[in-house]
Amino acid sequence: MTNRPPVGDRQDKGQEVQAMFASIAPRYDLLNRVLSLGVDRSWRREAAREALALNPARLLDVATGTGDFALELKTRAPQAEVVGSDFVPEMLQIARAKARSRHLDLTLEEGDALNLPYPDASFDTVTCSFGFRNFADYGRGLAEFWRVLRPGGRLVILEFPPPASGLFGHLFRFYFRQVLPRIGALVSGNGGAYTYLPESVLAFPAPERLAGLMRATGFRTRYRLLTFGIAAIHVGDKY
Repeated sequence: MTNRPPVGDRQDKGQEVQAMFASIAPRYDLLNRVLSLGVDRSWRREAAREALALNPARLLDVATGTGDFALELKTRAPQAEVVGSDFVPEMLQIARAKARSRHLDLTLEEGDALNLPYPDASFDTVTCSFGFRNFADYGRGLAEFWRVLRPGGRLVILEFPPPASGLFGHLFRFYFRQVLPRIGALVSGNGGAYTYLPESVLAFPAPERLAGLMRATGFRTRYRLLTFGIAAIHVGDKY
């Protein structure tokens, strides 16, 4: 497991991330489409297939944001109970409006990913789509995922790994550092948020290291890269 930062550091990062995402919530979905050229939808579909492969009856989507992944899960598994949890009320407000417009019945509620407000072994599947890198303590987050999962349950993390070496990785780093912050600032009006994004990706554990953290938590783990390594799906099964 990773060494845990002091509690004060975790609280400071959490408050900063919360305020940042609250400020960009109204433009968040548009920016996701623009900045990924729409490819983020196919990544979510792939991750949803992994999350639903064991026919879970109850699913928790942590750091659900504006609810894209929770809505994907509910659309694909209408008989399942889907709960989306996030600590940014402004994001959840948008998620609830999207759920109403699509006539999808799911629970969307505030919650801290490092101290999930759910009993032990209460979900068949836990997911986290493009939110895990914002955690102030990866080890603590994984421990909470493990705690709320039932034996035989599955964890699916969809995330941006650091760009790999080589020409494509070099080009992607240039895009992340030079192009993305400018587009993000133009569309959202918050340049700081889209300077944070590339910084958070570059500081995130490489795929094999994240897999190692998951194994250290107790998960049987595998992962695969998507779109030349721009995104990665990590699957952890609890036995």
